[in-house]
Amino acid sequence: MTHNSDPPIRLLIVDDHAMFREGLVRSIEKEPGFNIVGQCGSSTEGLAALKASGATMVLLDVDLGAERALDFVVGARKGGFDGQILIVTAGVSDQEAVQLIQAGVAGILHKHNSTGVLCDTIRQVARGEVCLEKAYLASLFRSVDRTRAAERPKLSERDRMVLRFIFQGLTNREIAERLEISEGAVKSALRQIFQKLAVRTRAQLVKVALEQYRDQL
Repeated sequence: MTHNSDPPIRLLIVDDHAMFREGLVRSIEKEPGFNIVGQCGSSTEGLAALKASGATMVLLDVDLGAERALDFVVGARKGGFDGQILIVTAGVSDQEAVQLIQAGVAGILHKHNSTGVLCDTIRQVARGEVCLEKAYLASLFRSVDRTRAAERPKLSERDRMVLRFIFQGLTNREIAERLEISEGAVKSALRQIFQKLAVRTRAQLVKVALEQYRDQL
């Protein structure tokens, strides 16, 4: 839940369907803790608006007419945008889902979900959590290539337990409660896992763990 003392989440919407964008703006503006700072119909427009808008998160469609979401994600990261990017889509191929996660998106959510689910997901992503629907997790299981076991860093039993809980969508606090350790200890464990697997975000962690450690989890 967003507290009154928290700064608003500044959202830029990039979707080529004007009616969807406008409906989304009307719905989100009714929710506390959100500030819509712009809406664009293409990757090119979105990248141009990104810096000036001061957005902290982008809601991004996959199919942007002649452009694709990956164009925007790569361009945004090259331009120095360090906020979160949440994919909100009517559908994405297995291959493209993997590419988007590798590029550093914070989650993938289907458009059939309610505005309430979207708002909850935005808040979770703003807290640094990864939000991938089970359908997309399943597609990742099917589509990623495994790296040979001999090349993998070793995961401890604690590492594997923490990863299992992340796949279940648990927060740091919930993981701490399950393991009966402090939230600080969970953060420390996650930092170690990030270093072992050479990733920077939870979404990338999920991708690499599925790719290289599925047989252990």
